[in-house]
Amino acid sequence: MHEEFITHSAEETFELAYSIGEAITSPTVFLLEGDLGAGKTVFAKGIAAGLDIDPAEVNSPTFTLVNQHEGRMRFYHLDLYRIEGGGDELFELGLQEMLNEPNAVVLIEWPERLGAVAIPQAVQVTINDLGGDERRLSLCYTT
Repeated sequence: MHEEFITHSAEETFELAYSIGEAITSPTVFLLEGDLGAGKTVFAKGIAAGLDIDPAEVNSPTFTLVNQHEGRMRFYHLDLYRIEGGGDELFELGLQEMLNEPNAVVLIEWPERLGAVAIPQAVQVTINDLGGDERRLSLCYTT
């Protein structure tokens, strides 16, 4: 399934992600793509808020690589921008354990850095900057 949305402000991007997060009832993985400044962290904050996590606590884990938050489900927020080799570094982060956790939502920024690591069931989210505050969010649900 594929869906597209146009948002006209960071608030609208947050609200869209919030509604998605609020609807999550089972483990979910998001693969979040977009240029620097496209709104990936705003989207992550919205997902977290929908999981009953204070969005003020959610920041891009660029230097720590992974942040864990507790809400009605555990939320792992990964930023792979600084990952170079893929496999070994991801193994050390405990990615496989996160993906197998029965009550967790995993959001991965810069998923192209996963290399050969396969994520079987994921929501592919692409955020495109359309200029100004407008963004196109494309969501593809894979099985």
